[in-house]
Amino acid sequence: MGIDLPLIWFVIIVFGILMYVVMDGFDLGIGLIFPLVKDSEDRDVMMNTVAPIWDGNETWLVLGGAALYGAFPLAYSVVLDALSIPITVMLFGLIFRGVAFEFRFKASPSRRHIWDKSFFWGSLLATFSQGVIVGAFINGFTVHNKTYAGGALDWLTPFTLFCGFGLMVAYALLGATWLVMKTEGTLQQRMHNLSKPLMLFLLWVLAVISIWTPMAHPEIAQRWFSVPNIFWFMPVPLLVALCTWRLIHAVERGAHFSPFLLTLVLIFLGFSGLGISTWPNIIPPNISFWQASSSLESQGFILVGALFIIPIILAYTFWSYYVFRGKVTPDQGYH
Repeated sequence: MGIDLPLIWFVIIVFGILMYVVMDGFDLGIGLIFPLVKDSEDRDVMMNTVAPIWDGNETWLVLGGAALYGAFPLAYSVVLDALSIPITVMLFGLIFRGVAFEFRFKASPSRRHIWDKSFFWGSLLATFSQGVIVGAFINGFTVHNKTYAGGALDWLTPFTLFCGFGLMVAYALLGATWLVMKTEGTLQQRMHNLSKPLMLFLLWVLAVISIWTPMAHPEIAQRWFSVPNIFWFMPVPLLVALCTWRLIHAVERGAHFSPFLLTLVLIFLGFSGLGISTWPNIIPPNISFWQASSSLESQGFILVGALFIIPIILAYTFWSYYVFRGKVTPDQGYH
């Protein structure tokens, strides 16, 4: 049996996207909850928890985009054509957020509010756009003769807008629980108090999407609720319920580390549901990653480079998080 290169590349891309969501999600979430904290010193601490690592987190986004271009050029062309507007808005949001990181620490106190707003709005635009992209992916794309045949605004639907809002809630919870893990004192307590309503809000969002998706897409309903699939996939909602229960108790008892880890598990389970709903299509509703793949020679050639660079990225990521482990206090700064 030969090596299934399209499957390997599909796994690499999914892994890259998941790593991006996990790692860039919490610093985008910090930007989303930034306006809720008025104290300048607390805001400095919030940004200092991610200042040394935020730019490395986005390496996974670059890796995912480059891998999609090389391994699945049809999917790359369709996605960029169909979602050019939300992707552009996302990139502008990431740019504004990145500029805010660099300039806020150098700005005078009278001008720092400009970069605070840039940090918030950049995080909001990037997060909302990513949620819209996920929603549009679930809805699927109109493809004719290997070319996107839909309109420029086909992505703009109530469902995609709700997904954008839902991802904002998820990232905000990630950001709050990250700060619970990385801070102490009144700021940590404030994030504890914020985490529980955000968690309940996220649970409501997941429930709405879980009901809305199969109602709008009969093929997804058939996949989830037919026998024996329903028995194979039942662990996903059960694990969501268990994880939510554990998260509530972790927040209530004032735990430092488990709320963040449990939030990561919740988001992973949410994306597992997305994978179950769309598998094996990389261009929903009916183009699989095998059909959208480039030549096996091309995939084999770029796989050599990927197997070299991915361990380096993983090692760098692990080392940066290890070096900057522990609590961040007001007297610390990285700029």
